[in-house]
Parts: sequence; structure tokens; C-alpha cells
Amino acid sequence: MEHPKAIGDRTTLAVMAALQRLGYGLYMPLGENTRCDLIMESRGELVRIQCKTGRLRKGAVAFSLCSNYGHHRNPETRHRPYQGQIDFFAVYCPETNGVYLVPITDVPGSRQARLRVDPPRNQQRKRIRFAARYEIARVTTEGLRASSGA
Repeated sequence: MEHPKAIGDRTTLAVMAALQRLGYGLYMPLGENTRCDLIMESRGELVRIQCKTGRLRKGAVAFSLCSNYGHHRNPETRHRPYQGQIDFFAVYCPETNGVYLVPITDVPGSRQARLRVDPPRNQQRKRIRFAARYEIARVTTEGLRASSGA
């Protein structure tokens, strides 16, 4: 089983490759305990990005909207949301090879969000976040290994 840190590092590399290919300036915060993974320069402004690994489940890319601390000994809180601390989620889904850039204002939940890949069987369109709207690139990470020290 692959270490979660290695999965996260590969996701960050996929996101960085997509954003760099689109011509954005990228900066990395120093240290592991920052609330964002990347800072992107867009039109002269800096925006904070949190990278998340998405999983294709029931026709949608599902990803977490919070940090999970349940594995820590005596955590003050098990889940920490990102409201007010980031501007975008950058989601990489290995099953679709898609990189999605999602403004935090588009995902008002506190635990998980979904980006619909397959059309809904009931043809519903309201209140559905379609993945195609947020997709910025396709990136293949097969064979890519990030040295995380994990």
C-alpha cells in the first residue's frame, strides 16, 4: 500500500505541471504545516491553493474539503476546514488524469465535494458541479514518484 504522503506529493506535482503548462507563476510555502500547498501568481495577484487527490466514485470526482487529524494522538479537532485560508482547491484525479481548479466559494460544504464526470441518469442539471467546468488539464503521472522521505 502506498504511503498517503507519496500520493499527496504526486497530486501536487500533477497540479504544478498543469499550472506551469498554462503559464502561471508558482511558489511553494516552506514547511509541512502551512494551510496551502501552492501559491499561484495570476494577473499580478497571488492566490492560495490547496491540492487534493480526488477519487472517481459513482460518476463523480470526490475530494475532501478539510484537513483530517483523526490519526493524531488527542487532536483538538478531527477536521479543519479551509474557509478564509485558501482561494482554490486544485484537485488531481488519477482515474480521469484530470486536474481541476475549483474556487473555494463554489464548494460551500465542510467535509466533501463532488465534481460530476458522467451525466446524471435522471438528467438533473441544477445544483450539479460538472467536472468539465473546472478542468484545466490532463496530466499522466504513471511512473512518476515523488521523493517525500516517507
